[in-house]
Amino acid sequence: MITRRSRAATMVTPWSALDDAQLLQYRFCDLQLSLSGAPVESAIAHLHRELDARAISFKPHAWLAEEWFSPDGVPGIAIPFYLAHPRLVQLERRMMGSVEGGNANWMMRILRHEAGHAIDTAYRLRRRRIWRETFGYASSPYPDRYRARPSSRRYVHHLGDWYAQAHPTEDFAETFAVWLKPRSNWRHDYAGWPALHKLLTVDRFMQEIREVPAPVRARDEIEPLELNTRTLAQYYRGRRAREQRFRSSLTDRLLREAFTDAPARHNAILVATLLRENRAALAVDVMRDLKLAPEPGFGRYSAYQVLRIAIDRSVILKLRIRGSRRDALAAARTLLRRLTRSYLSIETPQLPL
Repeated sequence: MITRRSRAATMVTPWSALDDAQLLQYRFCDLQLSLSGAPVESAIAHLHRELDARAISFKPHAWLAEEWFSPDGVPGIAIPFYLAHPRLVQLERRMMGSVEGGNANWMMRILRHEAGHAIDTAYRLRRRRIWRETFGYASSPYPDRYRARPSSRRYVHHLGDWYAQAHPTEDFAETFAVWLKPRSNWRHDYAGWPALHKLLTVDRFMQEIREVPAPVRARDEIEPLELNTRTLAQYYRGRRAREQRFRSSLTDRLLREAFTDAPARHNAILVATLLRENRAALAVDVMRDLKLAPEPGFGRYSAYQVLRIAIDRSVILKLRIRGSRRDALAAARTLLRRLTRSYLSIETPQLPL
């Protein structure tokens, strides 16, 4: 058990007091990071307790890497390096505008998703005929982009960006995550949806593997940090370029049309602040204006995905409002309507997990 004192001791490093420019020159292998004592360690233990509560004896191992992922053939979970130290969380937020898995709820959602991949691998579930009939072929090419269908009821809603639609393996992992979540009311929430059949299939699989040892128990660590000689600067340069290609073109153009990065007043309100403060009302406006679905459960999910994307990009672009708050809210409503209409008809960028 890690005490508060010993946990604090693990956070003391030679580089934690450096400024960003100096820290970015460090190589991953020189950071000498460990999961031990990091906040994510307790989240992994919590995931294991959730699996125990479902009588799933297999527990995926975890290690530190550049990104979240669960590799094919290895039933484990790679944890992004920045979650191993608060100074790196701070750097991640400054470099990318947000921290994927940066709070307890978000972290557990991602861990449940990645556990779905690991359980799929550990028990070779994708080889089963019913897996293929329910989710598709795991061997299908993994697309750089996928065309999201926000109105589809064939998929569960979990991580965001309608991610279950990305690929059959992501569909399974998202469905598993919804099934695993404690006190999940999935039978009620997805009643009448084709996605319910997928949840029932996962439930059947999990009943079959209760207390059963996993056939695949490899403990390999893929792309571990200790073998990674890239600097943090190289990593963030590549990642920001990739995100720019995936995210910015449409959303950024609409945001820049509505708002500005050179406000007339130095104390002009941040667009992200405006959107966050009015999130609920704006989501209702989007649902009402676009009539995304006949029931509020679906429309709310889709509206909040669009809002989240707009908020994330406005933070990165450092946008502020023009003129009055009332005018800015009107501009925000127009922007969100246009953005949501575009998401109904254009390809959604793939962000692999």
